Amino acid sequence: MTIELPESIKQYFSAGNIADLQGLQDCFTKDAVVFDEGGAFRGLAAIAAWFSEARQKYQFSATPLSITTKDQHQLVLASVSGNFPGSPIQLQYAFLLHDDKIQSLQISSS
Repeated sequence: MTIELPESIKQYFSAGNIADLQGLQDCFTKDAVVFDEGGAFRGLAAIAAWFSEARQKYQFSATPLSITTKDQHQLVLASVSGNFPGSPIQLQYAFLLHDDKIQSLQISSS
């Protein structure tokens, strides 16, 4: 089943799965913030560092399963597999978009 994702969210997952750092950065606004594993990563340089570290550590890939909207956020449930205990797991990605780019992203267990 194919789900319809906003372009920047689709690009986030596509770029992330092939470790395309520039493609990933292009999805975000310049002052974006990512919340993941208890940390907050603000700005493109911090987001790039977060992604590179997570990618190296977990060697993950994510497949979006569904999308819903709640309080202006696009909530994507994804199956994530990689080099970590319990793989694969389902994670929720809460995206807030601004001008068709990701303004904020919060990743949490579903």
